Order: sequence, then structure tokens, then C-alpha cells
Amino acid sequence: MAGFTLAELVMVLVLVGLLSVVALPRFSGTSEFRNIAFRDEVAAALRYAQKSAVSHRRLVCAAFTASSVTLHIAATNPAAACGSSTLNSPDGKTAFAQAGSDLMANDIPTIHFQPSGVATSAAGVVMNHVINISGASPVTVVGATGHVD
Repeated sequence: MAGFTLAELVMVLVLVGLLSVVALPRFSGTSEFRNIAFRDEVAAALRYAQKSAVSHRRLVCAAFTASSVTLHIAATNPAAACGSSTLNSPDGKTAFAQAGSDLMANDIPTIHFQPSGVATSAAGVVMNHVINISGASPVTVVGATGHVD
């Protein structure tokens, strides 16, 4: 009679159990990758804002929502506020880092990148900024240099 022995059936059950313990969490953990990608997009948007401020010699502001970063550029230099002119991203879109879910805190202040490249508050005070993103390391902007890490 053809069939499987008890030892073979137990061995298959053990292998299926091991695969479910090891492999299944890796397939269901895609949100971690999405959070890291979102963090990288936020950092790229801030780097682009800093570089645009220097290259255009204009004030560039990065305004945050829970799921996006929008960049605004001042019409003239000097300027105390960015105004309503949206700085498009290099691919022509008007906003960066759209993840479709709330990953950032809602109380992130607008970051102002001065024409010299330094990062300030709305009052013009040079300060460091930390943006916390759930499931990923924070994005840090060094105020004195505008460096985004």
C-alpha cells in the first residue's frame, strides 16, 4: 500500500511550522519598509528645500501635514514669509512624501530655509529641527548649516 509514514508526516508538519514562524512575519511586515521609504522621502524633500533656497537665493518653507511635506518659495529676496508660491519637486509634483496615512506628528512647525542655507523657525531663530516618523528613525535638520540627516 502506498502512503506516508508517521515520521514523514511529522517532519512535514515541523517544516511547515518553522516556515510559518520564520517566513510569514517577513511577508506581513511591509509597513516597516513603507515607513522607512516615507522617512527617506521626507529627508529628500528637506534637502531639496535647502538646496533650492541657496540656488534660488530665496526663502523656502517646508510645511508639514501628517502625510506630506509641501514646499513654498518666496517671490522676492529678502522675504519674511514664503507666500503661496509652491516650489515644485524636480519631477513636477507639488508635494513630497505622500504616504496616504498619518505617519508624522501633527504639530511639526514649518521649517524656513534661508537663502544662506540655514534652517530657522518662523521667527527667524536658527534652530535644530527633529521630525519623528512612526516606525523609522527621526529626520534631523541642523539649524546652523541646514544639513538634513
